[in-house]
Amino acid sequence: MSIFHSINTSASALTSQRLRMDVISSNMANVDSTRAELVDGEWVPYKRKSVVLKANEGGFSSFLNVAMNKGEVGNGVKVSQIVEDETPFKEVYDPEHPDADENGYVQMPNVDPLREMVDLISATRSYEANVTALNASKSMLMKALEIGK
Repeated sequence: MSIFHSINTSASALTSQRLRMDVISSNMANVDSTRAELVDGEWVPYKRKSVVLKANEGGFSSFLNVAMNKGEVGNGVKVSQIVEDETPFKEVYDPEHPDADENGYVQMPNVDPLREMVDLISATRSYEANVTALNASKSMLMKALEIGK
């Protein structure tokens, strides 16, 4: 195991949580975007996006090495994909809106600001926890270097 393994693990989590916060911010910025993309000649509202995280794995050989006490346990986290939420759009009655249909309804994005805020708090707390872990690892390494003097 490398002496920098814990730092690399925390760094991968920091990078992943930062991207997660960026995607959440994009969702919040587009909460009222009724013309996000052109599909078949018609504008459709913004679709909520979410980040899918996955453990960094080396495949079967890494598990075999761990089982034989030759490898490291865990290699951090990475973003495997960013997916669009397929829940239906919200329909709001607003006949004055330029995107209203013949019945006066406007399709609004499937973004729930309350859900986004909860996700943002979760991502922020995870980011802060990884900063704390990174600082603890750094502190231990610095103390180990002082002992060697």
